[in-house]
Amino acid sequence: MQRRMLSKDDEAAVGNDETEVRREDQDKINKFSRLHQRELLLEEELKGKAKHKEDLEEISNELELADEDEKVPYKLGDAFMMLPLPEVQELLSKSSREIENSVSATESKLSTIREEMESLKVDLSDCRSRHENDGGDKEETGGQGSQDSYGEKSRHQEMETSTDQGNIEDGREPVKVRLAAVDAKQRHQLENEDNLASDPSKSPRVVLSFPRGDLENPYNWSKSQGRKLFVLFVGIVSVINSTLGSSLPSGAIEYLADYFHITNQAQLVLPISLFLVGYVFGPIIFAPLSETYGRRGVMVTTFIFFTIFTTACAVAPSWPFFLVFRLLCGITASSAIAVVGGLYADIYADPIIRGRALAFFMAATSCGPTLAPIISGFLSVATWRWTFWAGLIIAGVSLVLLFFMPETYGPTILKHRAQKMRRETGKPNIYAPIELEKKGARQMMTVTLTRPIRMVLFEAIVLFACLYLSIAYAIFYLYFEAYPLIFEGIYGFNSGTAGLPFLGIAVGPFLAMGIFVYWDTVLMRAKTANAHWAQIEEYRRLPLACLGGPLYVISLFWLGWTANANIHWIVPILSGVPFGVAFLLVFTALLNYVADAYKIFAASGLAATSACRSIFGAVLPIAARPMYDNLGIAWASSLLGFLSLGMCIIPFAFIKYGDRIRANSKFCQELREQEAEHEHERKRDESDASSPDEEIHAQHFP
Repeated sequence: MQRRMLSKDDEAAVGNDETEVRREDQDKINKFSRLHQRELLLEEELKGKAKHKEDLEEISNELELADEDEKVPYKLGDAFMMLPLPEVQELLSKSSREIENSVSATESKLSTIREEMESLKVDLSDCRSRHENDGGDKEETGGQGSQDSYGEKSRHQEMETSTDQGNIEDGREPVKVRLAAVDAKQRHQLENEDNLASDPSKSPRVVLSFPRGDLENPYNWSKSQGRKLFVLFVGIVSVINSTLGSSLPSGAIEYLADYFHITNQAQLVLPISLFLVGYVFGPIIFAPLSETYGRRGVMVTTFIFFTIFTTACAVAPSWPFFLVFRLLCGITASSAIAVVGGLYADIYADPIIRGRALAFFMAATSCGPTLAPIISGFLSVATWRWTFWAGLIIAGVSLVLLFFMPETYGPTILKHRAQKMRRETGKPNIYAPIELEKKGARQMMTVTLTRPIRMVLFEAIVLFACLYLSIAYAIFYLYFEAYPLIFEGIYGFNSGTAGLPFLGIAVGPFLAMGIFVYWDTVLMRAKTANAHWAQIEEYRRLPLACLGGPLYVISLFWLGWTANANIHWIVPILSGVPFGVAFLLVFTALLNYVADAYKIFAASGLAATSACRSIFGAVLPIAARPMYDNLGIAWASSLLGFLSLGMCIIPFAFIKYGDRIRANSKFCQELREQEAEHEHERKRDESDASSPDEEIHAQHFP
């Protein structure tokens, strides 16, 4: 409730001494409000620490049943280590003592705050009594019955009643203080300060952030490692559904052509190409939306529609309807490809652990398309519709898992926390940082949705990573046109067995995972030994692409020059093994490099690479049959090999010039500024912990 403004007669009725008293009282009211806000935050912090302590005690009780000679897993950072039981118990005991000390310190601060609040209440109550006595004296000395004196007293009483009502409605002690001002400027200043204290909506903004060790921060889910593993698993499942769906018609093309009477070979490429066209548009929309509204909502919503459109493909009445449904499937399926990389960046702060998670993600993207031809090749013998019924069954089971996936995007979690605190405290001035960002259609179109496009146009790392990955991805999907030409045309495989050669490619990613883990071990040892090269960002993942690039070239020449009726069919099939290894190494290295370089913008960076490679993946397979018919198997594969050879230069160039590229990147500069600001806030929060007059884990914006 706002206080009424003074008239000129009111100003003349009071003196300058009361102005000073009014200021002192208002300062006390403002200080009381700040202390109350800090009291609420400290109480929330105590609840979190109490929960953490209970969890540690529960773990300690479970370890009492273990043998003393037994080694048990213990999490250090983001990695688990097998440690002797006594050592683990000592570490848990140490953690418990640290929590107890922290709780004691917090309780001490809380006690100090409450004592000061009680002192302020007493002061304000005394002030009220003093002003009531002063008002009575003035009424006695001025009570001559004149009409003017009576009018002044009536106006003063009206102001005091308004002041009391404002304080009572705001939940504070009522304080009767007569307002006075020397001039109009001073009067308005006093009134504005008074209104700010009495109206919570005009109070300074309290912007939430994650305090150190906050268990709701996805980075700190380490105590419930199963939660992170569940998110990892759900992400892989959603990606397998997406990539499986992309090549699902490959083994049923012959039956689709017969059913819908399609004789044009270019049209028979469209079921896969249109799906990949959906991959182009989806990431440009869904990745930025996930950075605005959270990962879970975007993934669950799009997966529901993916399931619906998969059903529509299975019951499509005509070829045009079938193609439209395939396009819509691709758009909704692209959400997983674009968002899962950001999903893993949300929960894994350690670049090494995050890199391994992204390696699993890329293995899923490699295995899904290679399994689909086998499924469709055998099921389509009964009817081509069963190919999509199988995809629907897999999608339905996966959708159930998605419903149980927690939100992982930190800004969205803070938004939900702020909404809860506003409901519980009745204070509308508590915000999450994401709530203060500009919103609206214009902001969405000009900033959020255009971010992946801007990253391709103006970020050299994203641009050249997109170029290399696009060529590699297009060749991968071109294989779905080339393999039938080779194994059905040259070796006489039927539609079912023609999908089995893709198993050679499927083996490759698993071998690449072994290389990936081995490289992580080498890197960790080098960091432990303080090797200079291990401290350079570009050496973390890019050497894997330097290995994968030449392997990719070799596999293409291998396939082209061994696909001959005089050479056993196992030889060209085996070329898929180094192809699969190289594909995963190149993709994992470059996608990790983009994610590490752009961090909170990782989803947009990965969306840019997804959109670009999908354009190539949709277009190049259309030219596959004419290219192989005109050049032959050997020289067509050699052409692709020479093109890949040129792309091999890119990871080597990143290693040499990557640090300079990042130094000049606008997005990377913005990230460094944000990190510096967060570090400053963290230090300020730690220093503020010793002062009861400031907020904790929050920022104030006027």
